[in-house]
Amino acid sequence: MNSTPTSAVVTPGQKSRSLLERVIREPLLGPIGALLLAILIFSIITPTFLNPNNVSLILQQSVVVGILAVGQTLIILTSGIDLSIGSVAVLGTLVAAQALGTTGPFVALGATLLVCMALGAVNGGLVTVLRLPPFIVTLGTFTAIQAATRLFAGSQTYQVPEGPLTFLGTSFRIGSFSTTYGVVAMLLVYALVWYALSQTAWGKHVYAVGGNMTAAKLSGIKSDRTLFSVYLVTGIIAMIAAWAALGRIPNADPNAYQNANLETITAVVIGGTSLFGGRGSVIGTLIGTLIVGVLRNGLTQAGVDSLYQNIATGILVIIAVAVDQFARRRTS
Repeated sequence: MNSTPTSAVVTPGQKSRSLLERVIREPLLGPIGALLLAILIFSIITPTFLNPNNVSLILQQSVVVGILAVGQTLIILTSGIDLSIGSVAVLGTLVAAQALGTTGPFVALGATLLVCMALGAVNGGLVTVLRLPPFIVTLGTFTAIQAATRLFAGSQTYQVPEGPLTFLGTSFRIGSFSTTYGVVAMLLVYALVWYALSQTAWGKHVYAVGGNMTAAKLSGIKSDRTLFSVYLVTGIIAMIAAWAALGRIPNADPNAYQNANLETITAVVIGGTSLFGGRGSVIGTLIGTLIVGVLRNGLTQAGVDSLYQNIATGILVIIAVAVDQFARRRTS
């Protein structure tokens, strides 16, 4: 008896499921879609949204948090979290401003680098040597650094004269589009860390440690060394963010960037990096940073109160975490 071949019929439900599975497999599709949708909506609501000056403003407003979010991505990829990274950068601005009074600008930047790296090393040492949870470690250092920053500054704000310390705030033009060197610095940080994560053995080790530390150790990876290096690199990134902050607003304020720690986590999570480690990318974080910047700028132009903006951002974070949880269940 000859059997007649039958063609498979794909139902609309199967199509939607396959599309969802594709989004899960490609974690950047969701953030890119959300960014494009937000741009489309705000360009309709506010005619000036896509004005080159406004686009430049969004990028400039995203620089400091965007740079810090790169460091936060590295920590979260290793299944940790850093609640102190914003405070480290703020302390860095004060170190630079005060050192400038007795030394040259390059020595001041060097002092800032040493302080930020030292604080990163403290976090990394507590996590790798004492085996303390990153959340508890960085919560403690956040509290200590914030208090030390105010004591160090004497509750004063230090003006920084124009020069090398404010260089990243200098504007330049590309045709009719104006931007700052801070935006360039942010993009360079993303490019360098992307290369390190995707093209080097160190990057593969970072993903392996975050995905399964026990398996990473059994495969010969020196997990503690990798983990410590991540916190050290995060300190370097915090120094660059401090430099960018002085270019953005040429003064060192101990009360600046109070919400930077949470804003970096928001950008990372919205960008598709898993809070459970081992999954994500800095490209997603860049998109997440832009989503937050577009959302806040667009809602401000639409006349929405900042409190409602925080509500919208919080809902977005919850949705992103829910999608990550669902993705983990589907792939496990």
